[in-house]
Amino acid sequence: MFEYPDDLKYTDSHEYIRLEGDIATIGITAFAIDQLGDIVFIDLPEPNTSLTKGETFGTVESVKAVEDIYAPLSGEVIETNSGLIDNPEQLGEDPYGVSWLVKVRVDDPEEADEFMTAAEYRSKVEGT
Repeated sequence: MFEYPDDLKYTDSHEYIRLEGDIATIGITAFAIDQLGDIVFIDLPEPNTSLTKGETFGTVESVKAVEDIYAPLSGEVIETNSGLIDNPEQLGEDPYGVSWLVKVRVDDPEEADEFMTAAEYRSKVEGT
């Protein structure tokens, strides 16, 4: 069974959001990483890139597939986890800690209220 920290919000497309004021740290859930298998490449936006909620902002490539990463919130990228670009296999090591993808200054922090809690996401992916 995977961990889903209670302080995060979760999307249907398996991104998570850690919101601190108007800064959202966005990553991919442990469930999604497990489904992908061995990660071989990550494409992320540069800082100062504008993200639009619901649109693709990057990709994760594994030995199995290439999956799009969707922006859960609109805003401006203020930081990209460049360590993952150089070492994409690290994505699965600590998805909710050091393996975040981007940090975004969000336009409307209240948009995060519509996403799933940890319990709701766990129920969705584990069928419980």
